[in-house]
Amino acid sequence: MGVAISIENAVKRFGKDTIINGLSLDIKPGEFFTLLGPSGCGKTTLLRMVIGFNSIEGGEIKVDQKVINNIPTNKRNMGMVFQNYAIFPHMSVRDNVAFGLKNRKIPASQIEAQVDEILKIVKIDHLKNRMPAKLSGGQQQRVALARAIVIHPEVLLMDEPLSNLDAKLRVEMRNAIKRIQQQIGITTVYVTHDQEEALAVSDRIAVMNGGVIQQIDTPKNIYQRPANLFVSTFIGLSNILSGKISVKNGETSIQIQDYTVPMSQLSQEVKDGQRIKVSIRPEEFIINQADGAGIPATVKSSVFLGITTHYFVALADGQEIEVIQNSDIWDIIPDGSGIRLAVQPQKINIYTEDGNKNLVVRRDQV
Repeated sequence: MGVAISIENAVKRFGKDTIINGLSLDIKPGEFFTLLGPSGCGKTTLLRMVIGFNSIEGGEIKVDQKVINNIPTNKRNMGMVFQNYAIFPHMSVRDNVAFGLKNRKIPASQIEAQVDEILKIVKIDHLKNRMPAKLSGGQQQRVALARAIVIHPEVLLMDEPLSNLDAKLRVEMRNAIKRIQQQIGITTVYVTHDQEEALAVSDRIAVMNGGVIQQIDTPKNIYQRPANLFVSTFIGLSNILSGKISVKNGETSIQIQDYTVPMSQLSQEVKDGQRIKVSIRPEEFIINQADGAGIPATVKSSVFLGITTHYFVALADGQEIEVIQNSDIWDIIPDGSGIRLAVQPQKINIYTEDGNKNLVVRRDQV
């Protein structure tokens, strides 16, 4: 079973620049926890603080309630997998994986068995005697992963481990990493800027921006109920429309242009006439005929992708949005056609005008 990690009011400065200011989060034992955000948001800085490569100027980092701020990196019992693999080119696969065990003075009689065991787990035991130059990118990444976990660390840290692989190999390796992590049950902190990757592997995700955590939640909740407009637009694709709240006779709805949508799950704090931002993912639209209910729009172009068809449409005010529909609903709508866009009220998200707060009340928070 893995260990718990607690970060309390962590501060990181580089000179006069404060990169992280009072960040707190808790990671559960055995959890696959991902730090996700755009480049420069502080996620790798935080990861390097956990392992000890970066100092901490304020707050505490605890592993199973033990403060590790001043413990040297080599005493923290953590394994790390880097973006560039960092395996030794002059050593065989076996010797690369055995390196950490030798540094820990593990008896030679035990090293062979431990190396063989971990190579089987990462499925490269048949490559034990091969040199890194003869390995593919995915195989090199498996060597780096095996070397990190063969020492039985309390925590596994991974910094953009798949970014150097091609698209097909990334999918293959992310599935392998998740399988291996579940098999060994190690607490894992994973850094990536790839939203799809984060959704695929994580138990929970912390979305970061500007050194600040915007939301910590499960992949499903992050995608379906983003906490604010930044998360909504960073995770997946969202169309953002302006609208306002209507409260009449105890019934609440939203208005987008001349289209009214009854909304039963909004916060009780909303007020009649309140300006809002409406976040609608492409698949949350329903296309109606031009004389039906919805927001008036014109089809500019379409892309047929087998199961789905992607429509690029323009609203009356010139705003362009994307709509995704199942291809078997009807024939592809010709370019230039007038349509109406209705929405699925239970799926869309409503934000304050500044985008800082989601006004939809989640079922698990009622």
